[in-house]
Amino acid sequence: MDNVRGNGRPMEWENVFQLPDLAGSQWEYFRAGIEIHRLYESDGGPSAALLRYAPGASLQRHIHRGHEHILVLRGSQIDDAGEHSAGALLVYVPGTSHAINSPNGCTVLIIWERPVEFVPV
Repeated sequence: MDNVRGNGRPMEWENVFQLPDLAGSQWEYFRAGIEIHRLYESDGGPSAALLRYAPGASLQRHIHRGHEHILVLRGSQIDDAGEHSAGALLVYVPGTSHAINSPNGCTVLIIWERPVEFVPV
């Protein structure tokens, strides 16, 4: 995996469904039970990341201010539309919302057109 930025080359993964555990990658705390490995980000604009949900982790309801694309790479996650397993590609349009949980854990590639807005609990 080459995730070097700014060298004129694309970030490339040969087979995203067989990603290594990325143990040496820079995973950061995102929310309780969820880690993030940022691929790119811009203030208020597009960003992409890998999210790794521990078994039982959940993400509170949020509103999409731009398109959100989720590709489930491993495991499965459940949201308002049902359960989505490895290989599922989800596209949420601006104005939609959902909450997510992952009873058995999962890893997803997520691309945000704009940052989401979390709904207060």
